[in-house]
Amino acid sequence: MMMAGSKRYAGMVICRALDLSSSQRSGTVAIPLSGRGPGSSCGFFMNEQMNIVIVGHVDHGKSTVIGRLLADTDSLPHGKLQQIRELCERTSKPFEYAFLLDALKDEKAQGITIDSARVFFKSANRHYIIIDAPGHIEFLKNMITGASRADAALLVIDAREGVQENSRRHGYMLSMLGIDRVAVLVNKMDLVDYSREVFESIRREYLDFLNSIGMEADSFVPVSGIKGDNIAVSSPQMPWFAGETVLGTLDAFSAKEKDTALPARMPVQDVYKFTRFGDDRRIVAGNLTTGRLGVGDRVIFYPSGKSTTIKTIETFPPPAEGEQKGTPAAGDAVGFTLDEQLYVARGDLMAKAGEVQPKVATRLKVCLFWLGRKSMVKKKEYALRIGTSKVKVNLEQIDRLIDAATLDSNEEAGQIGRHDVAECILRCEQPLAFDLNCDLPETGRFVIIDDYEIRGGGIILEGLADDQSWLRNKVLIRNIKWEKSSLLREERAEHYSQKASLVLVTGTKDSSKKELAKKVEAHLFNQGRFVYYLGIGSVLYGVDADLKTIDSDSRAQNRKEHLRRFAEVAHLFLDAGMILVATAIELTQQDLDLIQTILPNQKILVIWTGDEITSDIAADARIRSGLPLDNGLAKVKALLQENGIVFKG
Repeated sequence: MMMAGSKRYAGMVICRALDLSSSQRSGTVAIPLSGRGPGSSCGFFMNEQMNIVIVGHVDHGKSTVIGRLLADTDSLPHGKLQQIRELCERTSKPFEYAFLLDALKDEKAQGITIDSARVFFKSANRHYIIIDAPGHIEFLKNMITGASRADAALLVIDAREGVQENSRRHGYMLSMLGIDRVAVLVNKMDLVDYSREVFESIRREYLDFLNSIGMEADSFVPVSGIKGDNIAVSSPQMPWFAGETVLGTLDAFSAKEKDTALPARMPVQDVYKFTRFGDDRRIVAGNLTTGRLGVGDRVIFYPSGKSTTIKTIETFPPPAEGEQKGTPAAGDAVGFTLDEQLYVARGDLMAKAGEVQPKVATRLKVCLFWLGRKSMVKKKEYALRIGTSKVKVNLEQIDRLIDAATLDSNEEAGQIGRHDVAECILRCEQPLAFDLNCDLPETGRFVIIDDYEIRGGGIILEGLADDQSWLRNKVLIRNIKWEKSSLLREERAEHYSQKASLVLVTGTKDSSKKELAKKVEAHLFNQGRFVYYLGIGSVLYGVDADLKTIDSDSRAQNRKEHLRRFAEVAHLFLDAGMILVATAIELTQQDLDLIQTILPNQKILVIWTGDEITSDIAADARIRSGLPLDNGLAKVKALLQENGIVFKG
């Protein structure tokens, strides 16, 4: 049975991956359908499995090496090798082992591999998944998504061409991604008469480069993919080489244990709600990247800091009668129900209470590899994706620019060019939950997206403070300690036929802010809405009565604290499901940012009143002075309806 959107070629199914995981993975997947490969009746996986990424400059022979491994380890479906030989004879093409992988028409037309592919093969010791990361300069971005989920790497260098710029770039990227088990294959030795001198020269040159970036290679292996020399069997053509074959080198790699001893992390993929047959479960689903989680564990969702306890573990299909559900561990796709119902969304990062918690920041110090044709520049909006979270981001500062091929450094660069590595600072539009790459690589890596394409990727080195850091810390503590109601936000919305929202009316001093706000309150109340008007002065002389103003510095600090307390009061109203209509004089965008930090995931509408705009605040509507209040009311009503806060009526 063929999958939708797949192609059959040489006994394989090529499937396009439709979603990115915590490692931003994508590409094509090659799965043997029959024969004695991993898809046979002997079982898809043995006791041990290892993910290997293979990288190299274009035409250095990666595909040939993989094809030869498949053939020499008897991992091909029965008869497929002969079928491809016969196909080559019919089309008058010389047979190449690379044809085993060149399954897409555009790959065959260009003679290069343009998609990351997963290829399964086996040795006597374990099963392998080889991730074929393209070497062509046009498709380096696919290597990021391929290498980011690998346990070890094979790096291929052509014996005739020697070390190329891409060879160095690939080594640098593997180093950035934390892949420290690397074997370098010097391929096409048959074309240099199996020269030991050529091999040793390449080994010394590339070893010097790896040492310069603080990286080591486990071994260097001279091979001929097309002849099979030192692929699965030692070559009599190179008696001077006493090391392992490629297969022996792979088997010698120590298996990477599951990251179960690390702090638990699960990027939320989605939240599923069931309603049929009285099923009221809300299942939070995702892939557990590190650690373990089980029933009764207290968990915290970031960046909000909301916390609850895991009630059940949900699996599909459900366990047979009498079987017990296991404890999910790193690498498992899993779903949970929670004791207390929270507003949890895709992109949240779930962690286990009592363990090292993720960091939350809007400013990130990163090491970034840029792949876009157009340079990465300041004042341009990009998208940053880490795990299942995607936020808008811009380049704030470049600390140092490095040419990944030459390692030349530039500390005065104004933009990040193609194939450059930059130590820089990124500013996110909203708080992002993450870990430092040195602590938890799975949640410390990211990609940068521009115009729906991956243009770069990198690792997070540090989370930096911003103007709202002190506020977010307070909000995190508040949410962790918050005593939650048993009523859900959706239940309140359904009961009141509205969505809890803050309507913030601001503007110049004599612009009828209060009159308009009170008219909106009265109209909504007469419609049966759950609504309240709050003048910010009511907070100033009540909750804020202890704040004293002495000088300009204390006034500025008191203003921040005043707005913080106002936002916390608003949080209470919104948590109750209310529409809160509030007024304040000439709020700025900085003021609004502070309020939004206190009220994440809450709907805030900003209405500016007055003939003159005296603030930089981003308003959703403007109402001029002198107009009848009914005109302003109609405008606010339309805005409430457009945003789904109330229905027409």
